[in-house]
Amino acid sequence: MTPTAATAAAQPLAAEFLGGRLVTEHIDAIVREVTRHQSAITAARGPTGALRESFQKWLDRNAEVRGKPALFPYLGSGLGNGPLVELLDGSVKWDMINGIGVHMFGHSHPEMIRAALHAALGDTVQQGNLQANADSVLFGELLVEEAGRASRLRHAFLTNSGCMANESALKVCFQRNAPASRVLAFQECFMGRSTTMAQIGDSAAGRVGIPLNTLVDYMPFYDPVHGDRSTEYACWHLRQYIQRYPGQHACFVMELVQGEGGFNTAPPSFFEALMTICREHGIAVWVDEVQTFGRTERMYHFEQLGLGDFVDVVTIGKMSQACACLFTPEYSPKPGLLSGTFISGTVELQVGRRALELLRDGGFYGPEGRIAKLHGAFREHAAALVARRPDLFPAVTHWTGRKEEAVPRFGGIGGMCRLTPFGGDKALTMKALHLLFEEGVIAFYCGHGPFHLRFLPPVGAMRPEQFAGVFAIVERALDRAKAG
Repeated sequence: MTPTAATAAAQPLAAEFLGGRLVTEHIDAIVREVTRHQSAITAARGPTGALRESFQKWLDRNAEVRGKPALFPYLGSGLGNGPLVELLDGSVKWDMINGIGVHMFGHSHPEMIRAALHAALGDTVQQGNLQANADSVLFGELLVEEAGRASRLRHAFLTNSGCMANESALKVCFQRNAPASRVLAFQECFMGRSTTMAQIGDSAAGRVGIPLNTLVDYMPFYDPVHGDRSTEYACWHLRQYIQRYPGQHACFVMELVQGEGGFNTAPPSFFEALMTICREHGIAVWVDEVQTFGRTERMYHFEQLGLGDFVDVVTIGKMSQACACLFTPEYSPKPGLLSGTFISGTVELQVGRRALELLRDGGFYGPEGRIAKLHGAFREHAAALVARRPDLFPAVTHWTGRKEEAVPRFGGIGGMCRLTPFGGDKALTMKALHLLFEEGVIAFYCGHGPFHLRFLPPVGAMRPEQFAGVFAIVERALDRAKAG
């Protein structure tokens, strides 16, 4: 056998090509060049005068093609440095929202670029359920391996958005528990923007004009002001629904940390009590981790809370780039239920897997991990600001109108952080968001009354000490919002 034939027998040609010296050297050279240029991005700064006019033209073009202006005048240049991002006007901002949590490793991270360049040399841009490469297998295996450490989850259906992962989960639950047709969900939940997910999500604005054909029963989420009484009330509520609609609930979908609802958290005992009742009545426990996935002290938050024995279906997405619906063997769907043209792109699968490997192996998890330390730094700076500027943080106003002194002015968990200035007033909070952007911090809002400033720092790239620069801008913007 000739050497060429022997090589072909030992490995595919693709492995020889992608692992070859020439490819490796060129990828290394590109990464070095990116690192050299991004080193000039060290702090927030204003726009470059010469770029203002061309930037406005880009914004006008964006508004024209979208049919309306974007919330923020944001168009990135394509270069950044971890939590800092350069815009087309030459300005640099602290990116504390990361595309609503997609950019877990910030901007221009060398390892993400390396993985993306390698993936870009693959034979196809997109991979699908009919034809996929080994990338999809490796990505799915990593998800299942991590999930299976503390649960009965054994399988993963990959898809290209968190919303489609949730659609897949709903179908799995309906099929397994047919003919049950009702869904239980928490008040203030968010599920995605498809027709069905918009009906389950508890946002009136998100379903204006949409015919309502999904049967949803809403449960109260945990209220820290009432503690154990809150758990008792929720259990009473759940049993009441089950008695009213016996055998008709296919699943209870639970965000273990409410994202859009305000980064609301609950103790494990709250969820365990509700999940136990679901188990008694054959109702699927579906945990929606599209936003929490990867951001707390474990890759899956259900593991951190010790709830793995209860979960039947779990959905993940955002920071993982490609998304997935995971399920136990009992909830494996029949052939034909789950499919789709796209799984995700080759770049997304390889970059997502590299991100998960770094999070798993890089000291990010656990009570002393990098995520916990980053959240601790957020809380330190938030507490100092609240103590120093009580005028910016009056008592929180509940949507019913009552004042709640006991509600903390900051909160969240892991890489999900919130700050509640102005008593949670919507108008002032939105004003503060735009002023933050002007000053150099990109954030968003969450909650429906009270309203909060939402921060999703890129936990894979941000250092705790960098919050000092962020909070200096936060205080300046809040001052401007208060002054009118």
